[in-house]
Amino acid sequence: MEFIPTRAAGLARLESFTPKMGRIYAAGRNTDPGPLGRHDVSALSPWLRRRLLTEPDVIAVAQQTHAEASYKFVSEVAWRTYFKGWLEQHPSVWTAYLHDLQRDENRLASESGLRQVFHDACAGATGIDCFDEWATSLVQHGWLHNHSRMWFASIWIFTLRLPWTLGAAFFMRHLLDGDPASNTLSWRWVAGLHTRGKHYVARADNIDRYTDGRHNPRGQLDETPQPLEEDVNHPRVPLTASDPMPAGAFALLLHDDDLHPESLPLDLSRASAIAITTTVRGAEPRVAFVEGAIADTIARLGRPIHRLAPPDVADWVASQHQPVVTPWAPIGETASLLRDLPLARLRRPWDSTIWPHATRGFFQVRQRLPELLLA
Repeated sequence: MEFIPTRAAGLARLESFTPKMGRIYAAGRNTDPGPLGRHDVSALSPWLRRRLLTEPDVIAVAQQTHAEASYKFVSEVAWRTYFKGWLEQHPSVWTAYLHDLQRDENRLASESGLRQVFHDACAGATGIDCFDEWATSLVQHGWLHNHSRMWFASIWIFTLRLPWTLGAAFFMRHLLDGDPASNTLSWRWVAGLHTRGKHYVARADNIDRYTDGRHNPRGQLDETPQPLEEDVNHPRVPLTASDPMPAGAFALLLHDDDLHPESLPLDLSRASAIAITTTVRGAEPRVAFVEGAIADTIARLGRPIHRLAPPDVADWVASQHQPVVTPWAPIGETASLLRDLPLARLRRPWDSTIWPHATRGFFQVRQRLPELLLA
């Protein structure tokens, strides 16, 4: 698949997939025919991740063209929002992940056996054909079918016995659509940590069925593992409210978590200055997608925009003579960069509608989704 980092390209992909957003998606979304096969999934996630497309953009098209038949597609779009809202209210999960990732990276330096298995997994050299194909495809294309991500994570954790944190970091280095909430919580869900005791087990017959017979790793997988456990609780904290929009002129600080300022709830004509920054790291395709998306945003706005390296953000904010507004940055690298700066953080209505309900499992969001979409 080709991922061109512009809003126009995202809209074109949206238009081409629109006929499949109903029953075709519901029936075929679990099947991964491989990199060269015909997919019944949208692959819109890289544009949604940077909000070159917004969730209301995509959901409106689905509902207008497929009505109730779009429900499965719409609910899958809402998963990303659910994960972001849940992590906002359980920030210690992100802190613990960063701590445990550092610990496990230190283990790689000192444990040669672990290091070899890890390198084989990342290089697609485990001898498990399906897993090796997915690892290679991820590195080459920056994207994997969602079902293959689940199989991959399960094999990584339960068959290869690798720390889940290292797998989550491997995904984040390469995935064009990787975001801290969806990536971290998806890996935790597979491991049995997000919904405690409920893990996802990759099974050879399931892989055979949903890869159209391309892969059948019979006898190569641990199909009876126990879920992972942790001896820490992650308490829910109150959801921080969006800041009010200042009156009069303001400066606007954009970042790579939200690159469609045209649809933010603000009047761009009142922005006396605009700057943009990115915290993206990882493989070249991931970085290139974000840089292209930033260039597209600057071109769409058609006015002078300051490019800021992360170390220069605080000085730019301090130099402004009016309030500085920024789109809400969900928990992750950008939120950490901006944490202590005097900013008006503006949350989108879509997030403000969904996030308060993302307190437990996705079911309570999915159950209320029809009424939430009318809010």
